[in-house]
Amino acid sequence: MAEWLYEAGIGETRAALIEHGEIVEARIEREDEGPRLGAIVAAKLVETGRGGKGALVALDGYGQRHATIAALPPQTATGARLLVEITRMALRERGRDKPARARLAEAGAAPTDGPDLRARIAATHLPVVELRPGEPDRLEQAGWSELIDAARAGHWPFAGGALWVDATPAMVLIDIDGDGDALALAKAGAIAAAAVIRRCDIGGSIGIDFPSLPDRAARAAVDAAADAALPPPFERTAVNGFGLMQVVRRRDRPSLIEQVRFDPVATDAAILLRHAERAKGIGVLTLTARSGVIDHIAARPHWVDMLQQRIGRAVRLIADAAAKGSGHAQ
Repeated sequence: MAEWLYEAGIGETRAALIEHGEIVEARIEREDEGPRLGAIVAAKLVETGRGGKGALVALDGYGQRHATIAALPPQTATGARLLVEITRMALRERGRDKPARARLAEAGAAPTDGPDLRARIAATHLPVVELRPGEPDRLEQAGWSELIDAARAGHWPFAGGALWVDATPAMVLIDIDGDGDALALAKAGAIAAAAVIRRCDIGGSIGIDFPSLPDRAARAAVDAAADAALPPPFERTAVNGFGLMQVVRRRDRPSLIEQVRFDPVATDAAILLRHAERAKGIGVLTLTARSGVIDHIAARPHWVDMLQQRIGRAVRLIADAAAKGSGHAQ
């Protein structure tokens, strides 16, 4: 039976949907990601745009974060106070960040943070198992670290081939690589690509590059394999003569790939803190990592306080330029 594993980590909550012992959906939610989807937030209009379109608001309580707002009543002036609903979270892309999107909140709405990750997985009505550091690490047993490594590297092996996944500003590109019969590889690649899309909650425009196929019947077979495997709802094109299919899915929050790959410091800090919660021994626990990771943690002293409370030990942070990856806790 499918079940969610949920872990309230330090600075990051994480969840994995497990089916037959494997992670089929993986989600993380970070403390610094800004307002959640569905949040109702007080804001101030800072740019009116043109004709009420393309306006920009500054969000109360989120530092310098902004959101674009699709439409405003006529004659709304700069500086006006508004109550807005977040319809798409802020996104991080290669070389640029996109602000959140918002719309005017319904009359009578009250400010709210929006559903967090725990509430979202509960809404699936599947069992939720809450994990704690002193218990067996079921996330790790299911392949959590391997999944994060694959999301970071963009390399996802499957029987008979591998996917190379790259998130570009225009779209997520999935290249199917392998040897042998082209049709068999394409069909297996379609299933593997659909699994990664579901696992990492990839939305927006997605391009899948299949091996060259000899005829329309073969391409139609690949179309059918994709339809059977892709998580709904989606729209797609047929595989064209060059082997390319475009898939479009709703994109209202960052995918796991974007979270892991485009914020490597936050990713390594979360990994290090997770390891620290499970470190054995007594006395002072030393967290050692490159300076970016240590500075990221040190800038949030409540994380260190939370770690000390959870493990019952003092914590020391050491920056080491020679430290590899996420560092170590010992």
